[in-house]
Amino acid sequence: MTKLKPVAAYEDNAALDSSSRSLPTDELNKKIIAMLQQDGRIPYKDIAAELNVSEGTARNRVNRMKEAGVLKIVALADPVAIRYQSDAMIGIKVSSVSTPAQVAERLSECQEVIYIVWVSGRYDLLVEVVSDSKKQFREFLQSHCYDNPDIGSFEVMTAIDMFKNQFFLKRQPG
Repeated sequence: MTKLKPVAAYEDNAALDSSSRSLPTDELNKKIIAMLQQDGRIPYKDIAAELNVSEGTARNRVNRMKEAGVLKIVALADPVAIRYQSDAMIGIKVSSVSTPAQVAERLSECQEVIYIVWVSGRYDLLVEVVSDSKKQFREFLQSHCYDNPDIGSFEVMTAIDMFKNQFFLKRQPG
């Protein structure tokens, strides 16, 4: 699994140093990302025209963000449209022999896991799991949750109905 790296601080507006992979956190990159969130296949010429920059600038910015691990362009399926047979949140209390990051790393390798967040409160981790059948979900629980020494306890909260699923990052209005 490719880990996304945080955007490095950018002190001046000098050219990017490809050896350090530092990136500007400027408005242009943010606008490019926002456009790609709307349509990951938008042509560079359309990005350039909208943002009043050259096509080469748009292409170079996107490529540098991808190389640095800041940007990953993927296809996202809408779980509501797919209608998975099993959709559940699992609240996990990590055992004392492990850390939330270690358990999250292990579970992130599972294809059924679509979301993991370290939280405060009753649980250490909230994990969203989707599967094509109840049997597949049961097998996930048996293989990855029950009798695992890194999980102290867990609670399964199955979905009854879905009212909203915003699988894209929040967008700026306009």
